[in-house]
Amino acid sequence: MSKIYICPVCGYSELDEPPYDDGGNPSYNICDCCGFEFGFDDGSEEMSFEAYRKKWIDEGIKWFSPDKKPSDWNIEEQLRNIK
Repeated sequence: MSKIYICPVCGYSELDEPPYDDGGNPSYNICDCCGFEFGFDDGSEEMSFEAYRKKWIDEGIKWFSPDKKPSDWNIEEQLRNIK
């Protein structure tokens, strides 16, 4: 059984690896959905998860990697994954 890694910005549940390891070190992975890069975009207070999420939503909820977008994608359902 493979682990599920969820983006803390948009709730996307198909990250290839955890955004951060147990020591809090970033993966530098980029979320296919919202485009947040862990270890890069989180380097400043104005780009908190909440601020990035708001910006992404305000700019039209565009997929970073559109070829990864499921045909039955539902933003409301996805956002419920955020803890």
